[in-house]
Amino acid sequence: MLTAIGQLATVIIGVPSIIYFAIQLREQNRERRQSAVNALTEQWGELTKALHENAEFTAVYLRGVQSFHDLDAVSKLRFSAFQNRFFKNFEGMYYSRREGILNTELWDEIDRTMSDFLAYQGIQEWWQTRRHWHTEAFARVVDGIITRGAKPTAYSTYDLKQLVPPKDI
Repeated sequence: MLTAIGQLATVIIGVPSIIYFAIQLREQNRERRQSAVNALTEQWGELTKALHENAEFTAVYLRGVQSFHDLDAVSKLRFSAFQNRFFKNFEGMYYSRREGILNTELWDEIDRTMSDFLAYQGIQEWWQTRRHWHTEAFARVVDGIITRGAKPTAYSTYDLKQLVPPKDI
């Protein structure tokens, strides 16, 4: 009888402790996920600053999305360096999704953004030159997006024919 009372007391004390621990663990996981999302958002903002803070690079970028192959050597290097950072950021987001840090809604937003960029011939041309710099799992995601064959509309309201050619070096 004493043993049964001891076991009952253990259950009465132990179950609330386990529930409390589970709640604390869930809250820590939520905070960790939110912190990761905040870090990814900050990285994205830092990355895109190059497009709105430097008109010369913005012109290189807009020419590059049309045709990576038509860029001069310096512009190719600048465009490629930017795209590498851009796609490494996307790759980090992909792995955050695989690890359960990013939920489906956030990943779908990222997928739509990648689809907009990857619809452009110049970015597809660049991807073929740097695909091997990325993990095979992420490369399959990018290849799948390209295969969907979306129309390039992200910059469709911009008059890309009005771009000024690069200055002679």
